[in-house]
Formats: sequence, structure tokens, C-alpha cells
Amino acid sequence: MASHDHDNEHKASGEKRPVLLLAEFDTPSKIMHAAEKVRDAGFTRWDVHTPFPVHGMDKAMGLSDSKLGWIVAVMAATGFTSAFAMIYYMNVVDYPLIVGGKPPLALPSIAPVAFELTILFSAFGAVFGMFGLNKLPRHHHPVFVSERFERATDDKFFVSIEVDDPKYDEKKTRELLEGAHATHVEVLEEEVV
Repeated sequence: MASHDHDNEHKASGEKRPVLLLAEFDTPSKIMHAAEKVRDAGFTRWDVHTPFPVHGMDKAMGLSDSKLGWIVAVMAATGFTSAFAMIYYMNVVDYPLIVGGKPPLALPSIAPVAFELTILFSAFGAVFGMFGLNKLPRHHHPVFVSERFERATDDKFFVSIEVDDPKYDEKKTRELLEGAHATHVEVLEEEVV
């Protein structure tokens, strides 16, 4: 009972802690320049939010190629192997039955099942791999606290740098973003739970 009261007092006190530094930019070229400056400064926990894909942003952010293709390839191979193993076990080991004089592992009889399981496993790898790589589901993100961030889906561009980043220093980071011609910079806070 006492811990429950303590939690309510803690929530009622409204204590907040800084989570992100959010900078707003007006054009794709300015956000590209800002991303290059943040990358060159050595930040590792940051992101860019744009209303549409900006060509070259991956390179400006210093991102490597996605690992999703490898996940899908491994899952496709797993699906094909599973299909072949299942067909082999069923047709050769468990219930060998010769139909129409065909051998138990005739290619035409294997192809449909192998194709379907390859596609099925690939789809699962793509969906769940994407969720894992994007750290989803995340039902709330601190950027949603900012009223200005609503324009990220319309006509504004944003860079968010996490306070937990090893390079983060509020004054220096703010100066870096303002030096990249940010039109607005704000610290976003969340309630301490």
C-alpha cells in the first residue's frame, strides 16, 4: 500500500527529465547539411524526420545498408529447406507411395510446396525483421510531445538527438544545430515514471 501511495505522489509531482533535443529545418538541403554535421560530430543516438524520402539521406547520416535483406534470404532458405525435409520425410520415410510410376522425390511434386513455404517464411522474415530492426512496436516516442513536430508529415524537417548519446552536451549540441541553420531548437521532456 505504501509503495502505491509513493508512486501516486511521484506521478502527481510531475517531475520531468530531458529526453531529446529537437531541431527544425525548412528545406531538404538544410536537413541534409545538418545530418552531415551531426554525423561528423560523432553522435550515435539521433534520427532525421522528413515528410518525404530525401535522396542521399542514408549516406548523410552515415547509415550502412539494411540487414533486412539478409534476414529475408535466411528465412527463404529455411522455408525451402523445411519444405524439402517435410516432403522427403512424408514421401520417402513415413509413407512411401509410388503414384503413376513417379519416384517419391519428383521435382513437379516438390515445387509447389517448396515455393509456398519459401515465400511464407520470407514474408515472416520481412515483417518481423522490420519490426525488430525498427524496435517496434513503440507506442510512444518523445518527439510526439512537441507541437511543432506535427509538421514533420507536411512541410518541415527535423533532427532529434537523444540526451543519452555519449556526445550530448546541451549547450554544444544546441550550438551545432543552430550553426546548421535550424529555425527552432527545443528540449523535449518526459515525465519520470
